Amino acid sequence: MISTMEPKHKIKVWTIVFWLLVWELLSLAINNRIFLVSPHEVLIRLQELSLSSSFWLSVVISLTKIVSGFLLAFLSALLSAFLAYRFKRIGELLAPLVLIIKSIPVASFVILVLLWTSSKNLAIVIAFLMVYPIIFENALKGLNNTAQEKLELVKIYRLSNFACYRYLYLESLLPFLESALYIAIGLAFKAGIAAEIIGLPEYGLGTLLYESKLYFATSDLFAYTLVIIILSLVTQKLFLYLFKTLKGRLSGCV
Repeated sequence: MISTMEPKHKIKVWTIVFWLLVWELLSLAINNRIFLVSPHEVLIRLQELSLSSSFWLSVVISLTKIVSGFLLAFLSALLSAFLAYRFKRIGELLAPLVLIIKSIPVASFVILVLLWTSSKNLAIVIAFLMVYPIIFENALKGLNNTAQEKLELVKIYRLSNFACYRYLYLESLLPFLESALYIAIGLAFKAGIAAEIIGLPEYGLGTLLYESKLYFATSDLFAYTLVIIILSLVTQKLFLYLFKTLKGRLSGCV
């Protein structure tokens, strides 16, 4: 199980300013725009890119594919974890599959998937494969963590299946899912962009990253990287906000 739900230390503004200053000083010391550009140059280039419709199309397509892969993995992992919890044989069948998915490198998955499908859907598949084991294992751990005493109370008071799932299983499941979300969303973006870099779809941030490397456009490389980081963080914050809101409402009903 992933034990760390939130970073112990919040990122302070002064630390960001410090590292930006270090970055600026390094760019001045190296004085070579191919190896390292300054933060100011990256922001200027990002402003220029924001005027391009193809840039925004790539942003929207990459974001849509990665989020789609994440959501598909989240829902299917929840369903399969519940089935594995309720039926021992299903859990035994899924165990080696989850282990294989966790063990195979992203690059190997990308090559295999490219043999079966086009690069157009590659980011969705890879994001799915990277997220699924994290959600599945944490969900299963949460279900198995349900106190036996509570299960006995359910039998005694003959609660309906809906009440059982809502008040009993969700209470045990939600903390484990919240823990998994902190890791899974960031991993989905890393894996999805890596898949695009290898698969090179017509539109995608991964393709733009590869092209910037190909033409030694270092300012483009840093600008695209900054966009990916922002998308990942904003998506993570949004999903966690929605999750905590849902968690609070469910807890208030117990």
